[in-house]
Amino acid sequence: MENSTITAIEGIRVGHAHNVNGPTGCTVILCPPGTVGGVDQRGGAPGTRETDLLRPGHLVQHVNAILLAGGSAYGLGAAGGVMRYLEAQGQGQPTPAGVVPIVPAAILYDLDLGDAQIRPDAAMGYAACEAASTGPVAEGCVGAGTGARVGTMLGLSYACKSGIGSAMIETESGIKVGALVAVNAVGDVLDERGAILAGARVPPDGVGFADSMALLRAAITMNPASAGNTVIGVVATNAALNKEEINKVAQMAHDGLARAVRPAHTLFDGDTLFALATGSGGWANVSAVGALAADAVAAAIRRAVRAATSLAGLPAIRDLGANDQG
Repeated sequence: MENSTITAIEGIRVGHAHNVNGPTGCTVILCPPGTVGGVDQRGGAPGTRETDLLRPGHLVQHVNAILLAGGSAYGLGAAGGVMRYLEAQGQGQPTPAGVVPIVPAAILYDLDLGDAQIRPDAAMGYAACEAASTGPVAEGCVGAGTGARVGTMLGLSYACKSGIGSAMIETESGIKVGALVAVNAVGDVLDERGAILAGARVPPDGVGFADSMALLRAAITMNPASAGNTVIGVVATNAALNKEEINKVAQMAHDGLARAVRPAHTLFDGDTLFALATGSGGWANVSAVGALAADAVAAAIRRAVRAATSLAGLPAIRDLGANDQG
């Protein structure tokens, strides 16, 4: 089967672990040696770990893994399991006392969908590492996307189920750019034509989409029940880029988020995108890589809602009979 997901980039492995009774989970992206990392965080309510070291001007150049998790700030604890797994493999930043695995992480809020006491932990992070493979990434309500939803402008009752999605683009010269995104936005997800693909549904029967931007224009406010959202993800390339360049790619990748989610980067979202450069494909124009990263992010976001299934009382678009021609 052709692999059109982020693991088509040589050396990248992805693993999911989840608990559908949460529903919640985590996803780990394991990197080949020498992978350069960057990050760009734009939402107003982030939950992150080890992001400062990814920015230019800091000592650490390479990362060993990226963790995406549900569970709000509790989910950051899953990174401990990823570190334990990598330490056992001898992977990490060398120090006089041994290796220290570099595992930046970001979380999304899913505590209000099901049992809030079920959260990603170190055991789940370790299990995600054990499940990691180079095969096509499973999409939908798995891993960090297990408890994801979109369109919470009118509260959770009128939201749509979402999940995690992945996409990959390859150029004629062999440069690959992929994305893996867990989509938990307060806004609506738009299809390739700019029409609403998934989002806030019309009360009281939940039939049709309310259009979150129209709601904002009418009220110039957001329902407090919409708090607790985030789009988190990773873009990766086989291009050889330095730390400054891969941070630029992370920045440009957010253009894809803004194309596919409306509104994006609100105070109710913690939108965070990591970027990885493995270097195996050789030199590439950083602006071209960034532009392709934006396209890959937009495609991954749409795949996340198209692959999602109804769960915990929230319907997925496949069960709503939505007019999706994408």
